Amino acid sequence: MKMLTQNETTRKIIFILLAALCLTPIISSPIALALGFGLAVFMGNPFEQHLHRYIHLLLQVSIVGLGFGLKLDEALQAGKSGFVLTIASILTVMTAGYILGRIFKLEKKLSYLISAGTAICGGSAIAAVSPIIKPATKEISLGLAIIFTLNSIALFVYPAIGHVLQLSQEEFGLWCAVGIHDTSSVVGAAGKYGDEALKIATTVKLARALWIIPVSVITMFIFKNKESKIKIPWFIGWFILAILLNTYFPVFETFSSSVTAMAKSGLNLTLFFIGSTLSLQTLKTIGIKPLAAAVILWIMISVGSLVYIIS
Repeated sequence: MKMLTQNETTRKIIFILLAALCLTPIISSPIALALGFGLAVFMGNPFEQHLHRYIHLLLQVSIVGLGFGLKLDEALQAGKSGFVLTIASILTVMTAGYILGRIFKLEKKLSYLISAGTAICGGSAIAAVSPIIKPATKEISLGLAIIFTLNSIALFVYPAIGHVLQLSQEEFGLWCAVGIHDTSSVVGAAGKYGDEALKIATTVKLARALWIIPVSVITMFIFKNKESKIKIPWFIGWFILAILLNTYFPVFETFSSSVTAMAKSGLNLTLFFIGSTLSLQTLKTIGIKPLAAAVILWIMISVGSLVYIIS
């Protein structure tokens, strides 16, 4: 096996075959992520240098596709149900992140990256605030490694807990949107739980992602860098447009189910790509203190939001 995977052409063929398999209905979101990680560990990713630029694009296109499976009243109801919880959780996590950073004596910028990633939308939030606070490359890599590792765990743990607690589709979708960091894992976990959970989780998570804008503005004042540009998640506008088209133009209903099915396959492929960029070497770079701070924040937001939702 080791000699086989040393051949570059063979590694590329195996990668492409696994990627194609993830586009089929037989592969669930957690399995797609696990396949990618297993590939990275046992034979390495032959496309790793080129893959990062396509992960976010594929995720965004897939999310816009999910918009064709939603009606406007569903989206508004989901956004309304998660509004108060979103504000409370963001304020709580950012404050707790600052306190934990002081307790564990973390670098200020690394602590801020972990807090923003946990509070809003994982890697996207880290990518948004990084140009503003200008952390070292190692701090960005470390923050992303921690967030993506916890995301991977959440993709398996959340659905299991949801079934044990017998959460409804609405409850689980809302919990995913608040408690899981990255949009890809939110959609993956919710999609595994059910279609209704997926609709709610996607809508609430994208509404939550818009908080990147005010948080970025506040970040500019905290780190005294008013020259930085704010990164706006424009793809959310296309998601809203897809919802409006599906709501007010009946012609789109004829193919909306096909588009959403393709979008779900695209999300599985995205998770496979994300898994393939992780490696044991990446995980070994994570220090105990920043990981401990991130885990505490994650437990806080997971348990706190779950108690709020079911109470």
